[in-house]
Amino acid sequence: MTQPDSRADESIADLVRDLSEQTSRLVRDEMRLAQAELKDKGTKAGVGLGGIGAAGLLALYGLAALFTAIIAALALVMDLWLAALIVAVVLFIIAAVLALLGKKKLQQVGSPVPEHAVENVKADIAEVKEARNREH
Repeated sequence: MTQPDSRADESIADLVRDLSEQTSRLVRDEMRLAQAELKDKGTKAGVGLGGIGAAGLLALYGLAALFTAIIAALALVMDLWLAALIVAVVLFIIAAVLALLGKKKLQQVGSPVPEHAVENVKADIAEVKEARNREH
Protein backbone atom coordinates (compact mmCIF):
# COMPACT_ATOMS: atom_id res chain seq x y z
CA MET A 1 0.00 0.00 0.00
CA THR A 2 1.41 3.38 -0.95
CA GLN A 3 1.44 6.46 1.22
CA PRO A 4 -0.53 9.42 -0.09
CA ASP A 5 1.62 12.26 -1.31
CA SER A 6 1.85 14.80 1.55
CA ARG A 7 2.18 17.68 -0.91
CA ALA A 8 -1.13 16.66 -2.50
CA ASP A 9 -2.73 16.70 0.95
CA GLU A 10 -1.23 20.10 1.66
CA SER A 11 -2.50 21.53 -1.59
CA ILE A 12 -5.97 20.18 -0.91
CA ALA A 13 -5.82 21.69 2.57
CA ASP A 14 -4.58 24.95 1.03
CA LEU A 15 -7.39 24.87 -1.52
CA VAL A 16 -10.00 24.30 1.20
CA ARG A 17 -8.54 27.13 3.31
CA ASP A 18 -8.43 29.43 0.28
CA LEU A 19 -12.00 28.50 -0.62
CA SER A 20 -13.13 29.29 2.92
CA GLU A 21 -11.32 32.65 2.92
CA GLN A 22 -12.63 33.58 -0.51
CA THR A 23 -16.18 32.59 0.44
CA SER A 24 -15.99 34.72 3.58
CA ARG A 25 -14.60 37.64 1.60
CA LEU A 26 -17.30 37.22 -1.05
CA VAL A 27 -20.05 37.20 1.57
CA ARG A 28 -18.64 40.31 3.27
CA ASP A 29 -18.32 42.11 -0.07
CA GLU A 30 -21.87 41.18 -1.04
CA MET A 31 -23.13 42.42 2.34
CA ARG A 32 -21.31 45.74 1.84
CA LEU A 33 -22.77 46.04 -1.64
CA ALA A 34 -26.28 45.28 -0.37
CA GLN A 35 -25.85 47.82 2.44
CA ALA A 36 -24.70 50.52 0.01
CA GLU A 37 -27.56 49.72 -2.36
CA LEU A 38 -30.13 49.89 0.45
CA LYS A 39 -28.66 53.19 1.68
CA ASP A 40 -28.91 54.65 -1.83
CA LYS A 41 -32.47 53.42 -2.28
CA GLY A 42 -33.40 54.69 1.19
CA THR A 43 -32.06 58.14 0.37
CA LYS A 44 -33.99 58.25 -2.90
CA ALA A 45 -37.14 56.98 -1.20
CA GLY A 46 -36.80 59.65 1.49
CA VAL A 47 -36.52 62.40 -1.10
CA GLY A 48 -39.48 60.97 -2.99
CA LEU A 49 -41.61 60.73 0.14
CA GLY A 50 -40.67 64.30 1.04
CA GLY A 51 -41.88 65.46 -2.35
CA ILE A 52 -45.13 63.56 -1.98
CA GLY A 53 -45.61 65.01 1.51
CA ALA A 54 -45.04 68.55 0.23
CA ALA A 55 -47.48 67.94 -2.63
CA GLY A 56 -50.08 66.66 -0.17
CA LEU A 57 -49.66 69.71 2.04
CA LEU A 58 -50.01 72.07 -0.93
CA ALA A 59 -53.07 70.13 -2.11
CA LEU A 60 -54.59 70.58 1.36
CA TYR A 61 -53.97 74.35 1.16
CA GLY A 62 -55.48 74.36 -2.33
CA LEU A 63 -58.55 72.58 -1.03
CA ALA A 64 -58.89 75.16 1.73
CA ALA A 65 -58.66 77.93 -0.87
CA LEU A 66 -61.35 76.19 -2.93
CA PHE A 67 -63.66 76.01 0.07
CA THR A 68 -62.98 79.68 0.75
CA ALA A 69 -63.95 80.45 -2.86
CA ILE A 70 -67.17 78.48 -2.45
CA ILE A 71 -67.97 80.41 0.73
CA ALA A 72 -67.22 83.71 -1.05
CA ALA A 73 -69.47 82.73 -3.95
CA LEU A 74 -72.33 81.82 -1.61
CA ALA A 75 -71.76 85.08 0.28
CA LEU A 76 -72.88 86.93 -2.86
CA VAL A 77 -76.44 85.68 -2.29
CA MET A 78 -76.51 85.32 1.53
CA ASP A 79 -74.73 86.51 4.64
CA LEU A 80 -71.08 85.46 4.93
CA TRP A 81 -71.58 83.60 8.22
CA LEU A 82 -74.44 81.57 6.72
CA ALA A 83 -72.36 80.66 3.65
CA ALA A 84 -69.48 79.49 5.88
CA LEU A 85 -71.89 77.51 8.08
CA ILE A 86 -73.45 75.75 5.08
CA VAL A 87 -70.02 74.78 3.66
CA ALA A 88 -68.87 73.56 7.10
CA VAL A 89 -71.98 71.42 7.59
CA VAL A 90 -71.61 69.87 4.12
CA LEU A 91 -67.94 69.10 4.83
CA PHE A 92 -68.82 67.48 8.18
CA ILE A 93 -71.49 65.33 6.50
CA ILE A 94 -69.00 64.18 3.83
CA ALA A 95 -66.42 63.45 6.57
CA ALA A 96 -68.96 61.39 8.55
CA VAL A 97 -69.93 59.33 5.49
CA LEU A 98 -66.26 58.66 4.66
CA ALA A 99 -65.54 57.69 8.27
CA LEU A 100 -68.45 55.23 8.31
CA LEU A 101 -67.34 53.71 5.00
CA GLY A 102 -63.78 53.39 6.33
CA LYS A 103 -65.00 51.79 9.56
CA LYS A 104 -67.06 49.29 7.58
CA LYS A 105 -64.03 48.34 5.46
CA LEU A 106 -61.85 47.93 8.57
CA GLN A 107 -64.44 45.66 10.18
CA GLN A 108 -64.38 43.48 7.05
CA VAL A 109 -60.63 43.03 7.46
CA GLY A 110 -61.02 41.54 10.93
CA SER A 111 -58.02 40.57 13.00
CA PRO A 112 -54.59 41.84 11.89
CA VAL A 113 -53.16 38.37 12.60
CA PRO A 114 -52.28 36.48 9.38
CA GLU A 115 -54.69 33.63 10.09
CA HIS A 116 -53.72 31.41 7.14
CA ALA A 117 -50.04 31.65 7.97
CA VAL A 118 -50.73 30.83 11.64
CA GLU A 119 -52.79 27.80 10.64
CA ASN A 120 -50.03 26.62 8.29
CA VAL A 121 -47.42 26.93 11.05
CA LYS A 122 -49.66 25.02 13.47
CA ALA A 123 -50.14 22.29 10.87
CA ASP A 124 -46.37 22.12 10.27
CA ILE A 125 -45.68 21.81 14.01
CA ALA A 126 -48.28 19.08 14.36
CA GLU A 127 -46.77 17.20 11.42
CA VAL A 128 -43.26 17.43 12.88
CA LYS A 129 -44.53 16.19 16.27
CA GLU A 130 -46.36 13.33 14.59
CA ALA A 131 -43.27 12.34 12.59
CA ARG A 132 -41.14 12.45 15.75
CA ASN A 133 -43.64 10.26 17.60
CA ARG A 134 -43.62 7.71 14.76
CA GLU A 135 -39.82 7.51 15.00
CA HIS A 136 -39.94 6.72 18.74
